[in-house]
Amino acid sequence: MSSILRTKKIALVDCNSFYVSCERLFNPKIRKKPVVVLSNNDGCIIARSNEAKALGIKMGEPYFKGKDIIIKNKVEVFSSNYSLYGDLSNFPDQDIEKVGKEIRETVLQWTGIPTSIGIAKTKTLSKIANHIAKKKQSGVTSLIG
Repeated sequence: MSSILRTKKIALVDCNSFYVSCERLFNPKIRKKPVVVLSNNDGCIIARSNEAKALGIKMGEPYFKGKDIIIKNKVEVFSSNYSLYGDLSNFPDQDIEKVGKEIRETVLQWTGIPTSIGIAKTKTLSKIANHIAKKKQSGVTSLIG
């Protein structure tokens, strides 16, 4: 019998060019086009699509330095919209348990594997919440709020 090494695994899900992706969600015409998002007061480039990166537009660069490339290549330019980005990336505390249940149901449906989900502000508290969740029919416990 062979010994199989099993290590703890943590997955981090990072949305690619998140601010650009948010803008594209509501403006499908800019998909596959070079896009940049500017910082407060439109001072610096804070997000770039892959197409904009391929043009050599640099992250954090002041807008005025990249302006010639941007104009020449008809790059779509957006002022940052932090309320939109926040709405798309965060869940209100009162919704977090519902979101946990949706995740649990999706994993079960797609894989057949039952899960329990503990939600809290730290890894340790999440582990405690998970232990409680295992005993609940819903399979989800939130210690938030």
